Amino acid sequence: MSRSENPSLPSTPAAADICIIVPTLNEALNLPELLGRIDAALAGRDYQVIVVDDNSRDDTPAVCAKLAAQYPLRLMVRAEPKNGLSGAVLHGMAQAQGRYLVVMDADLQHPPERLPDLLQPLIDDTADFVLGSRHVPGGSTEANWGLFRQINSQVATLLARPFAGQTTDPMSGFFALRRESYVNARQLTPLGYKIGLELMCKCNLSRVREIPIHFGNRLRGQSKLSIQQQFRYLEHLSRLYDFKFPRASPVIKFLIGVILEGLTALVCFLLLRRSVGPMAAMPLAYPATIAINALLHLRYVHTQREFLIRPKPWRDFTIITLCEWLTCGLTAWWIGRRVNHPHTLEYFALCFGAAIVVRYILRKEFLQDIRGLAKTPRG
Repeated sequence: MSRSENPSLPSTPAAADICIIVPTLNEALNLPELLGRIDAALAGRDYQVIVVDDNSRDDTPAVCAKLAAQYPLRLMVRAEPKNGLSGAVLHGMAQAQGRYLVVMDADLQHPPERLPDLLQPLIDDTADFVLGSRHVPGGSTEANWGLFRQINSQVATLLARPFAGQTTDPMSGFFALRRESYVNARQLTPLGYKIGLELMCKCNLSRVREIPIHFGNRLRGQSKLSIQQQFRYLEHLSRLYDFKFPRASPVIKFLIGVILEGLTALVCFLLLRRSVGPMAAMPLAYPATIAINALLHLRYVHTQREFLIRPKPWRDFTIITLCEWLTCGLTAWWIGRRVNHPHTLEYFALCFGAAIVVRYILRKEFLQDIRGLAKTPRG
């Protein structure tokens, strides 16, 4: 086994056969036990542990310096952390030189004793990606998992099914793959904690294997899971849907926007009930559509900001929106002037139909949605 003389220095990592990437944030209390259990599980094997720390405020650097005298440990500190745990994992993978890359948490919820079983399918070449799963036969979680947490996990798994296949635990943070698979990945831009799901999708790995693990409770330190991370998971899924289904994704989101026009129809109905004529009610109700589209555009800009080709997406959105609104108003005026006794439904269908067509055409011209994304992130 190789030994790191000073784990805080960004020296060239030793070419250990197995590299274990452990992202940390204030996990100093857990690291001694974690390293001891890893060393026992991989006794006799050539391995290195790369701790990627997001500028912890506890004693992580000092603890790692002490542990490096006993174990093959290298510490990398990200002074300006980006993209949370996923960014830390990718940072470690970029530095790892081992043939096999393993990712696990530092909080002792992932059992280091399962490392040999996690690696064996890769060594036997029977799998390209191996997950430690709580849900396959033989897997388990601590008995005090609440109902809400169980439902939350099941819903998250269901949402990931289109690109995770029949994998039972695609959100697992305990996984292994060959370094060559990581090198061949495309557009790695994870958000939040689900880096395994990102790699599974973007490394184009068809042979995924799950091994059972017992997922324990955190014994020391504080959990990093929060409501914010739950929303970041939804943003991450949105990115993955865009990546996996580049042709269908814009169409589906466009149809969702059309369905949500029901809100605008409700506004129209309320205006008509207040004796506002349909010629005025249509353009007066259209801001409801604008609000819906603004929310969808916010999601698009927020989740894809690193890949946007055009520099001012909100300016483009404003131009498109004003053209839609103007089209709606002019169509309502034309119907009122040229059509004898038009029905309210005719007003709605023609005014909003014309506006939607203008939106679709201009979105293509301004390279919005998938059409306006670069293949690599901006520097």
